Amino acid sequence: MRLLSVLLLASLAGTAFAGEAPLTPQYKPLPPPPAMDQNASDSDLEPQVTITEKKDVRIEEYRSGGKLYMIKVTPKVGPPYYLIDEQGNGSFARQEEPLGPQVSPPRWVIHRF
Repeated sequence: MRLLSVLLLASLAGTAFAGEAPLTPQYKPLPPPPAMDQNASDSDLEPQVTITEKKDVRIEEYRSGGKLYMIKVTPKVGPPYYLIDEQGNGSFARQEEPLGPQVSPPRWVIHRF
C-alpha cells in the first residue's frame, strides 16, 4: 500500500514538472548613467578630512562640499565614537558606530518591586 502511494505521488510530481516552461520576464533596458561634470575631479567626490591632535583626544572632521557632516572622536582611553549630523541642520547626535544599526531598547517600567 505504501509503495502504491509513493508511486502515485511520484507520477503526479513528474507531471507537475512536465508543464510548459515559465516565460522569462521582459526587462526594460536601463537608462544611461547621468553625465559627469567635465570640471569635476576625483578630489571633489571624496570627503575632506581634518585631523586635530590634542593631549588626550584625536578629532577627525569629515566635510563634503564644505559642509561638516561627521566628527570622529578617539580618546586616548576608551573606544572611539562618532558625532553625526543626520538632518544636515548642524545638530549632531552621538553614535558608537557610524553606519551601525540604531538600536535603542525600550525603557518602560513594567513592574516595580
